[in-house]
Amino acid sequence: MRFSIAIPQLARDGRFDPGGLADYLARAEALHFDGAWTFELTLGAAPVLGPLETLGFAAACSSRMRLGCAVLITTLMSPVHLAKSITTLDHLSGGRIEVGVGSGGKRLFSPFGVDPESFVARFTEGLRLMKALWTEPEVHFDGRFWQVPGAGQEPKPVQRPAPPLWFGGSHPAALRRAVRYGDGFFGAGSSTTAQFAEQVPLVRRALEEEGRSDFRIAKRVYVAVDDDPARARERMAAALHEVYAVFGVGDLSPVAVTGRPDDCVAGVQAVADAGAEMVLLNPLFDEAEQMERLAAEVMPRVG
Repeated sequence: MRFSIAIPQLARDGRFDPGGLADYLARAEALHFDGAWTFELTLGAAPVLGPLETLGFAAACSSRMRLGCAVLITTLMSPVHLAKSITTLDHLSGGRIEVGVGSGGKRLFSPFGVDPESFVARFTEGLRLMKALWTEPEVHFDGRFWQVPGAGQEPKPVQRPAPPLWFGGSHPAALRRAVRYGDGFFGAGSSTTAQFAEQVPLVRRALEEEGRSDFRIAKRVYVAVDDDPARARERMAAALHEVYAVFGVGDLSPVAVTGRPDDCVAGVQAVADAGAEMVLLNPLFDEAEQMERLAAEVMPRVG
């Protein structure tokens, strides 16, 4: 069982503490977390720092942990610029970058100049172009959305042929795309354990159809350890509302694992039993304290 930890990105009260983040990352490595991950939230009232820039800082403040983002809505980005940014991060981190990607099926597309009727085609074409830029010395690409008439992008990533690609999504078609184009499936933090347990068999069936075994399954879990379970639920509900309000969703409390250590062990174990090979533990408040409690009181008891 592998555990990763979420990287704090909230600039509470309009301020962010880089020194505190550096200490947090150093402590995460000392606690033997396998990785540290960001998330993307470009629009909304929640004061969230950019994921790639934060990963650049994390690369300089760590030496062992894998570093990733789950997930980047690549439909909204230029695949040429994104490929260059990810390659740069891969070099700055010494080959430790992993990339989560999503098509953004429930996102607001108009601020980004993207046609909502073609976002899936744009998503898959952008991934094909990024992979070509990472692997081919000279790219000849004639797509519907992007054309590269004979140009290369150097340097290539440290990891060959490319940094691992994790796919988000929940629709059966998205799960099949994950198996067809990716290296892993990352269950969303906004999905319940029961929903994740329904998705995993679909992924495994697609893996059998494609004849693949080199594929990983993970899930983000919003978690709060507190000896007062009611307080944990209330604080987590408020934190989830702050992050997800822009999407107009209702109460997301059922997706979170909260309560005393025994409660959190049971909740995280259920995610592992549902098929997660890696769990991304994601506190949303008191992150440093929560990380300590998770490492001491929860992780050793999940197998």
